[in-house]
Amino acid sequence: MLPSSVDPVLLNRELSLLKFNERVMAMAENPDTPLLERLRYLCIVGSNLDEFFEIRISSLKEQQHQSPAQVGPDGFTPDEAFERVQLAMHALVDRQNQLLMDHVMPALREEGIAVLRPSSWTQEQRDWAYEVFLRDVMPMLTPIGLDPAHPFPRVYNKSLNFIVSLSGKDAFGRRGTIAIVQAPRALPRIMKVPAEVAGLDEGYIMLTALISAFVGELFPGLEVRGCYQWRVTRNSDLYVDEEEITNLRQALQGELSQRNFGAAVRLEIDHSMPEDLESFLQREFNLEERDTYRVTGPVNLARLMQLCNMVQRHDLQFPEYRPGIPAPFDHADDNPDELFPAIAAKDRLLHHPYQSFEPVLNFLRAAARDPLVVAIKQTIYRTGEDSELMRLLVAAAKAGKEVTVIVELMARFDEQTNINWAAKLEEAGAHVSYGVVAFKTHAKMALVLRRENGGMKRYGHLGTGNYHPRTARLYTDFGLLTANPDICEDMDKVFSQLTGLGARRSLKLLLQSPFSLHDTMLERIQAEADNARAGKKARIMAKMNSLLEPRVIQALYDASNAGVRIDLIVRGACALRAGVPGLSENIQVRSLVGRFLEHSRVFYFHGGGAEHVYISSADWMDRNFFRRVELGVPILDRSLKRRVISEAFTYALRDNQLAWKALPNGQYARVKSRREPFSLHAHLMRQLGA
Repeated sequence: MLPSSVDPVLLNRELSLLKFNERVMAMAENPDTPLLERLRYLCIVGSNLDEFFEIRISSLKEQQHQSPAQVGPDGFTPDEAFERVQLAMHALVDRQNQLLMDHVMPALREEGIAVLRPSSWTQEQRDWAYEVFLRDVMPMLTPIGLDPAHPFPRVYNKSLNFIVSLSGKDAFGRRGTIAIVQAPRALPRIMKVPAEVAGLDEGYIMLTALISAFVGELFPGLEVRGCYQWRVTRNSDLYVDEEEITNLRQALQGELSQRNFGAAVRLEIDHSMPEDLESFLQREFNLEERDTYRVTGPVNLARLMQLCNMVQRHDLQFPEYRPGIPAPFDHADDNPDELFPAIAAKDRLLHHPYQSFEPVLNFLRAAARDPLVVAIKQTIYRTGEDSELMRLLVAAAKAGKEVTVIVELMARFDEQTNINWAAKLEEAGAHVSYGVVAFKTHAKMALVLRRENGGMKRYGHLGTGNYHPRTARLYTDFGLLTANPDICEDMDKVFSQLTGLGARRSLKLLLQSPFSLHDTMLERIQAEADNARAGKKARIMAKMNSLLEPRVIQALYDASNAGVRIDLIVRGACALRAGVPGLSENIQVRSLVGRFLEHSRVFYFHGGGAEHVYISSADWMDRNFFRRVELGVPILDRSLKRRVISEAFTYALRDNQLAWKALPNGQYARVKSRREPFSLHAHLMRQLGA
């Protein structure tokens, strides 16, 4: 129960995140979504929930141990929050499994795409599967019979495992009871079956089916009474003692090796597993019934994403989309004599994925090979294992340019990739820094220094998203290419601050966390409230992934009570209660979920007609304001400002196809309208596409 009859002014973060995953699930439930995309959305939810347990549930469990009586701003103690989150999670997982097995998989079968289960195998399919098992799978397996000489094995985070119930005696006279079989990570989870064997063009068998069907081959002379898949999810948050470390890369490398063996937080088991085996696994991992999830499909649903990529059926996917390449980049390519003058003439705005990421790559290609460019400075948060951008920086360093790269080693789940790139950059002669200990470098910026007209001219790129060409085709983000001397000078100051030491440096135009971004947002919100009280026009619009920071939320409540009209577009977790009389009745919160992942952060304040518009790398969260290096970038060009307002807000507020409206209790309802259907994504694809 809540500690009082008065609803708290903030919503629970974890429950809000689960609401976001419900909205993603709704895309999979929608029959108008192409069939393979419905499966993809289910897999995305599965992947999201994995991380939710690895990070958020792990944090909740820590709070239960460390401060069980403390009531959070959402009105819950850790135990109360945990109970509500688990109930919501079980309901979501049950809905996910039912959708997969009762709707999506049968619909795929009707389209000639099937994951063949042992219960339905023909003799020919069984013979083929048996041959594959003997040849490719069985040699990789190491069955472990549990007895005093064979303790329970160490189990990797999210690895596929089987518990086998046995009877009989083996060659040594040992009585078999329980064995564990771990599926090696090197084995493919899904295998294509030849069409002549499958009886259809797209037939597949999962590794779980092969092992379950033929596990008896691992225990000759014993009777297999049951074989059941399971996996355990572990706490995957890394801990590095920032006061003790002398080398962040070495300390992180050591911590990464232990990530796969953190404390267990979730147990997923086959729906048919007997209760005695379920209890056995629960005791082994110190988990309870509420931590256990019975599934009807694969225990790692996200693995079915491979099926989405393996099946070549364009009629069951979103239509192919070609992002536009706007002028002047549509003909400049990476010619520095054309590209740099085009940026010098005017600020250039890019809106991914509607517009191609290629101009950003061309900007760096030109910088890497232009003899007039003497230095390149870049921040890297996520970029991927196979990154042309990183290869360009390596090539530039090898060519003798001064290349400085701030690599954020603590980018969650990309730590090892970033460590590998840092080593390659250092080998090439680049200056590699890991930013500031205890402050993640999350800002997205690249700065190029070029000799021109007897002096040095700076060119910059700043964005709301990562330098990752693959996600730039899926995530909506804004990027600005500019030669504005004040912005570029500010960028240079931030780079110097990150690589060196010294007092806080004053910036002319850029806002920076942990210094000025939070204070400026509060000042802008307060200014709108003051204008409203004075009878002047006042307006706030903001777009972000998450809204959680209490002081900003309170400032928005105060502005709402002053009469400011506030529209917030928050994709994921939102702790603000919208539309509550006397608290937030002038605040509307929307969430858009569709073909692309809404990822850009944009802030608008009417400012008495000045219209202050910023694009940013930062959500309105504690961590972004106070524990990260972030940037807020003002859009100064009037035509670009109108574009950002239209593309980030005007069209999003018109959307009646992808939009959900937040209700005061934290629930979400689809936006319904009798107006002509309007989709933000479809409109911008038509407007900005090739």
